[in-house]
Amino acid sequence: MPDNLLIPSVDLRIGSLEEYNRRKKLKAGQPRQKEKKPPCITISREFGCEAYPVAEHLRELMIRKTGEEWLLMDKALLEEVARRHNISEEVLRELGEKNRILNEVFATFSARWKSERDHFRLLCSHILSLGEQGNVIIVGRGSAIVTRHLENCFHFRLFASQAFKAASISRRLNMSPEDAETFVEKRQKHRDHFTSDFLGYDAKDVNLYHMLFNNDKIVPEKIAMTIADYVTSE
Repeated sequence: MPDNLLIPSVDLRIGSLEEYNRRKKLKAGQPRQKEKKPPCITISREFGCEAYPVAEHLRELMIRKTGEEWLLMDKALLEEVARRHNISEEVLRELGEKNRILNEVFATFSARWKSERDHFRLLCSHILSLGEQGNVIIVGRGSAIVTRHLENCFHFRLFASQAFKAASISRRLNMSPEDAETFVEKRQKHRDHFTSDFLGYDAKDVNLYHMLFNNDKIVPEKIAMTIADYVTSE
């Protein structure tokens, strides 16, 4: 089952990435006193949780609260960044002196990291670079683990009952409830294996996160509002 059925259209969001880069350039060219780095927000979730409605509401709230442009990055957009060379270069242009941090991040990963999945290594480079620039919401892709060294990053995770996740996938992918439940279990096992095998961490480790949210019991708007209030109060 293709993941892109669960992810909003990439083409509609490439423009926001280009606008984000344009504004970052303008801001970088303006003389200013040394200031705190803008925040980065990561949203992790169990497979079947509905992270995108939360992230979209959160982006709108953070734009209003900070008066600055915010970027929403997820698997599809990160993959597109890696595929489109000109955008890829733009995202990584400022990475240069940050390679030391990048190497420290990679050094903590599994020993298998050096020989496998170079593409995901590139995605991690993008995630780290975006995290350091700030004003970005990153959904999934191990972003809480990759950016855990960065002081400007705030990490949140969604969890839910198996019934909620199966019902959500059944509705979104037009699958039978039985097939959806099997699909959720299979994909969650795959995610857990990947995170443990290649990132050397358990994404379910609550110590990685500032807050956890029960997707069964809290609506996306409320989750987004709570995150925005917490991040902007720090």
